Amino acid sequence: MTKRVHRPREDAEFDFILKMSRIPVLAYFAGSWPKAIEPCRVMDLVVGGIADEYADRLTAVRADITRCPAATARYGITGAPSYVLLKEGEAVAQGAGPMSTTEVRELLASHV
Repeated sequence: MTKRVHRPREDAEFDFILKMSRIPVLAYFAGSWPKAIEPCRVMDLVVGGIADEYADRLTAVRADITRCPAATARYGITGAPSYVLLKEGEAVAQGAGPMSTTEVRELLASHV
């Protein structure tokens, strides 16, 4: 995964990243249980590419569901991988499951 994708270790760090970002945030929620590992690895590559492509217009964050349980609950995340596009801390678009780069771009299209 690219260095452009933040990886908070806990909810407080996740919230700090949101607070400090002056541009939209793509929060990508990943899991570490067996059924989530492979889809999340694939999405690491997709989100990393998106982070590079939208570097000046988007902050990307990869939040582990078990490390950021409050953020996971706040945005109604029920599985991994899941995505929430946030503007000023408010969810403006959401998606779930493995997505192609094109599908992620479509999620971002009217907001970034």
